[in-house]
Amino acid sequence: MSYRILVCDDEKDIVNAIEIYLKAEGYEVLKAYDGLQALDVLQSEVVDLLIIDVMMPNLDGINTVLKIRTQNNLPVIILSAKSEFEDKVLGLNIGADDYITKPFNAIELLARVKSNLRRFNTLRGNENVVDDDSCIYEVSRVKIDDDKKEVYVDGEAVTFTRYEYNLLLFLMQNKNKVLSSNQIYQNVWGEEPINAKKVISVHVCHIREKIEINPKKPDILKSVYGMGYRLED
Repeated sequence: MSYRILVCDDEKDIVNAIEIYLKAEGYEVLKAYDGLQALDVLQSEVVDLLIIDVMMPNLDGINTVLKIRTQNNLPVIILSAKSEFEDKVLGLNIGADDYITKPFNAIELLARVKSNLRRFNTLRGNENVVDDDSCIYEVSRVKIDDDKKEVYVDGEAVTFTRYEYNLLLFLMQNKNKVLSSNQIYQNVWGEEPINAKKVISVHVCHIREKIEINPKKPDILKSVYGMGYRLED
């Protein structure tokens, strides 16, 4: 299968360089040079993954991803000259799946593209599992229908990003167990832990905002000091 990857950056030399790397690996490449162009492409073309710069004219990468996430769950890799940890966390917070800083290594970029496509298609391939009780998970007021990839809180459907969903599902499958940040990262991201505590902490905060009555005093998704997290009935 030939995946279609949209590359969006206002620097045409960078877009062209990435295009060369991707085509050498057999990917089909679509190009855009600002966020508005990227949105237009996504409206008219089937795209399997997006690589997008942050600083661009007309519509920057952050606001573009925010708009995309209202209607599309495709994997998104942010490409940015900003390397501060806070900038990476911001990128992940608004719905990106990965973050690469400039100047980037072509081998690392290709590895991250393959990794994100593999994870996304593994998840998508699980959407047609047989319907039985094992696909329904309930803890307190939270319910996951893993057939439909839907989360309900007090009976109301709530939208989750892909990693928020996978993290919550993993905790629900292991309810009442204490899971370390490294365990969660390895199972949800499928990689060796990198800044696991900080990454998991960010995602846990967002999950709490969606499932807890008072996110600052959680009664479902609890922290276990020095050990990790536990989802409690």
